Amino acid sequence: MTDLTFRYVAYTDVGLRRSKNEDSGYASRRLLAIADGMGGAAAGDLASASAMDVLRGVDRDLDGDALTALQVSVEQANIRLGELIKADPAVEGMGTTLEAMLWDGEKLAVAHLGDSRMYRLRDNSLAQISTDHTFVQSLVEEGKLTPAEARVHPHRSLLLRAMLGRDDNEADFSWIQPALGDRYLLCSDGLSDMVADQLIERAMQSDSIDLAATELVRLALEGGGHDNVTVVIAEFIDADADPDDTLSCADGQPQLVGAVAEERRPPTGRSTAGTDRHPPAADLDEEALRYAPRPPGRRPWLRFTAVVLVLAAIIAAAAFGGYRWTQTQYFVAESDGRVAIYQGVPFDVPGITLNRVDEVSQIEVETLPAYSRSQVEGGIEAQNRADAEAIIANLEQFVAPRPTPTPTESPTEKSA
Repeated sequence: MTDLTFRYVAYTDVGLRRSKNEDSGYASRRLLAIADGMGGAAAGDLASASAMDVLRGVDRDLDGDALTALQVSVEQANIRLGELIKADPAVEGMGTTLEAMLWDGEKLAVAHLGDSRMYRLRDNSLAQISTDHTFVQSLVEEGKLTPAEARVHPHRSLLLRAMLGRDDNEADFSWIQPALGDRYLLCSDGLSDMVADQLIERAMQSDSIDLAATELVRLALEGGGHDNVTVVIAEFIDADADPDDTLSCADGQPQLVGAVAEERRPPTGRSTAGTDRHPPAADLDEEALRYAPRPPGRRPWLRFTAVVLVLAAIIAAAAFGGYRWTQTQYFVAESDGRVAIYQGVPFDVPGITLNRVDEVSQIEVETLPAYSRSQVEGGIEAQNRADAEAIIANLEQFVAPRPTPTPTESPTEKSA
């Protein structure tokens, strides 16, 4: 059996629409890792960098089981986020995804949490080897959506699991046995959302992993560059193979990129003449919304027009048909301080109520982080009732635990 080792590369770009990089990447001869910070103004860059700072502590000679070491390191990273949030409530709501591979000399211990991805190129064929922890992926697994439909679904970035500094979002852990010639790709969704798997496969077939990394980032920018894009690639080779001095890993040093390296490169798509290629809307904090339920309507004017048409139909004596249509709609909003599912549309006209509370959850709106609270208060559109229930389930993971009051002794108990 051939003894294996691997070459590695890490590369990142802030993208065309972001002012800062909230991704963190790390590659060394033992550890490969990606963290994609969430929360935008709630310090997504701090989350990914802090988690990566803890995780890369496992990049050392192992004196035990690699999977156990990785599990402990991921747990410590999560604890660190919790400590930061407790110390500074202003960063409540921050979190990060995580992909990590730890090499023990024979096989890879793997950790996966969130919607960053792992791919393997074997015999020039690409396969995704991680399963997204997202709402749309759950619909795909239930047979309600095809993978093609999932790529354009309005809630495709709604996470069901992420590292949030709490103990209710555990990572998936497993082993992978690499083979000679395998190439492994860890990437943030800034790549997978912008570039189809067929193009990723072609780029991964490049002559070297350094060329592959450069090509993947180029494709993401060419596809729109809506998000930070980070890639980490490893190529398994014969341990006795001659070193390749043309590769970036030839010096044997770890490669640290993104927020954890405190990189602050300007967006690649910004004009050097001082004018912004993008409209003002591009400067909005999209990251704060990416991991929160989508607000009603990506095209509000369509929603408004539809409601106006319904009201016109009511005025024109088609009230019954118009009302029946409104009762097939659902949205999530606040009801007496709690998150609730509403049946109907979030509009009323004088004398006609077009919505009603269908079910009130146990989630108190004030226990949600700021970005989720604002979305609930504005109303969150759902495609149907099942979609509304899924939104409620996702919000539950963001509920801040209430402190348990410490019982005090009564005067009688003290005198006794």
